[in-house]
Amino acid sequence: ITAYARHTEAASTDEADKELLAHIQSIRQHIQGLSGKNYAGIADIASVDFVLMFIPIEPAFLSALKSAPNLYQEALSKNIVLVCPSTLMATLRTVAHLWRQDQQNKNAMEIARQCANLYDKFVGFVEDLEQIGKRLDQAQSSYHDAFNKLKSGKGNLIKAAEKVKELGVKPNKMFASNLLTQDDESA
Repeated sequence: ITAYARHTEAASTDEADKELLAHIQSIRQHIQGLSGKNYAGIADIASVDFVLMFIPIEPAFLSALKSAPNLYQEALSKNIVLVCPSTLMATLRTVAHLWRQDQQNKNAMEIARQCANLYDKFVGFVEDLEQIGKRLDQAQSSYHDAFNKLKSGKGNLIKAAEKVKELGVKPNKMFASNLLTQDDESA
């Protein structure tokens, strides 16, 4: 900025041109210095892939770009974005928008990851329910097989117990009538 001030205060065109070149060289050196610090690569800091270089005097910014049209591209190639008062707010809003978009993308990826985990858990739960259903069916089948041995067919246990009772045993409890009826039907 001091070279630009000397450029604007120069008494001659040659001196003004010399100071303008010094101003552009100063900007290039600052670009080089910023790119060497690698601010965008600092770990544990949420940052974009570039550094903003603020030139606080609009005419200093514009005269540098007018005299060195490739200056902006040179800065971009080193991940430096040149900004001035008229572009600073738009650039900051763009960066804020990019951060929001990035965070939304990260959130969407996390939601997708959690949904995949939830889906996997749900599938596992359904598989477990199917196993429970199969085992309940097996248990019910085993129950029917055991109960049939108890109450039906030749030599079933209920019929044998009733024969013992007929021989004179005086039990305190009696079988339900439906068990005896089914026994009689199957005998």
